[in-house]
Amino acid sequence: MIPGDPEPGRDCPICPRLVAYREENRALHPDWWNGPAPSFGDPDARLLIVGLAPGRAGANRTGRPFTGDFAGVLLYETLIKTGFARGRYLARPDDGLALVDCMISNAVRCAPPGNKPETSEEANCRPFLAARIAALPRLKVIVTLGEVARRNVLRALGLKASAGAAGHGASCEGAGFTLINSYHCSRLNTNTGRLTAPMFEAVFEMARAALG
Repeated sequence: MIPGDPEPGRDCPICPRLVAYREENRALHPDWWNGPAPSFGDPDARLLIVGLAPGRAGANRTGRPFTGDFAGVLLYETLIKTGFARGRYLARPDDGLALVDCMISNAVRCAPPGNKPETSEEANCRPFLAARIAALPRLKVIVTLGEVARRNVLRALGLKASAGAAGHGASCEGAGFTLINSYHCSRLNTNTGRLTAPMFEAVFEMARAALG
């Protein structure tokens, strides 16, 4: 991979539908971040976590991935428990939480209507994901949260979207990295019991073991 810019500009114009949604949210909530959510974490991280896209009232509001909505509670509490974060998660970007040997990014950096990006938007944003991966010099393990993230990571690595096994806890080797899948830590998955806290923690214990 040839590194490019791993972060889109504050007013990235590439996806018309997402730009329109951004402008709509800026009009309604001018005090929100309302832009591509930048990656967060350690620039020398060996672990990269890739989510789907910023939530409208989560990262789109706060400007930090998985910050301000329910998914962040489970994610950051799990990272603290497994040693990939230190501090306290208080659902705001100035809470002092720091990631340890870990970075978090998203397959699509702008909030999509209904939390559902279109395939063209995934493709438009994929060069940023590829560049983010390439810009981490010590990267060894990538944890994907949900099928959209898994598919886009594989494609960003130049692999087929069907490469490797799908499903929670499945892992494979690709492009020199260990890839581990997890169900997304959304309220929908946790409320239905599809994903439990011990299941989620187990994924990061797998990542820890893979890092050695």
